[in-house]
Amino acid sequence: MSGRVTLATTLAGAALAAAAAQGGYRLLRRRPPGGEGTWARTNHRGEKVTLLEGPAVAAGAALAAAAAPGLPGRARAALLAAAAGAAAFGGYDDLAGSGGRRGFRGHLGALAHGELTTGAAKLGGIGATGLAASALLGGGPADALLNAGLIAGGANLVNLFDLRPGRASKVTVTGAALLAAASPAAAPLAAVPAGAALALLGEDLGERAMLGDAGANALGALLGTAAAAGLGRPARIALLTGIIGLTAASEVVSFTKVIERTPPLRWLDMLGRRPAAPAGPAPARPVSTSAGNTGAGPSAAPTASTP
Repeated sequence: MSGRVTLATTLAGAALAAAAAQGGYRLLRRRPPGGEGTWARTNHRGEKVTLLEGPAVAAGAALAAAAAPGLPGRARAALLAAAAGAAAFGGYDDLAGSGGRRGFRGHLGALAHGELTTGAAKLGGIGATGLAASALLGGGPADALLNAGLIAGGANLVNLFDLRPGRASKVTVTGAALLAAASPAAAPLAAVPAGAALALLGEDLGERAMLGDAGANALGALLGTAAAAGLGRPARIALLTGIIGLTAASEVVSFTKVIERTPPLRWLDMLGRRPAAPAGPAPARPVSTSAGNTGAGPSAAPTASTP
């Protein structure tokens, strides 16, 4: 595939994903499944935000994966499986999760005592999603396991960053750009989650909506699929090693504190966001979607809209 064709395919996929995510969001806001209250959460400012950004982003990316021109058949099928599975299990945790347990240790510890948390169910479900999407990509047993790890690990890692307005979407777009720079074959695939994330970034930064697990898990799984389909084996091994390292670090280190102590990261994190709320007594914060992050350890926060 020539560079010109790759660029055209990449731009077309991103534009289609953005348009589909925007259209899906407008439709869901007009007719939210189960009623508006099902998707409403209260952020740290005491303002209502909606979780409908997540399903809209996931659906927009899935539609683009199905209809974008020029995508290889196996990669197209894998993108669809990754988006659908990660969004479904993430959405289950969004709507049914209590937030009582966090991090791998919390969910697996509960499981060891006979308690199946929604986070543990999501963990298993996204693992199965990774295996299914990897099988669609094809390859031998070693590649299948490696690719499954990238897809499931990517889903969890992006969700770990969904703790501040716009952060997970910025991570998605940055990751997609790095993948495109590393491999022209990965560019059209990575454009799908990037376009969907960019489409509703303004809603997220404005604290009117949040990705939740449904959106963040889907974006991460799509990035993992793009990496699995577009990178050579050494690059995939290096990337999976990095994902595992960051996920393990999230159990003992707060990503938010690291970002706040690193000026370039803090600048990027604050770009486009509303100013922080004045210091004072924190309002009661009901459990929201990010409390269910399966790998979130100390990085977790009760709401993804907390600044």
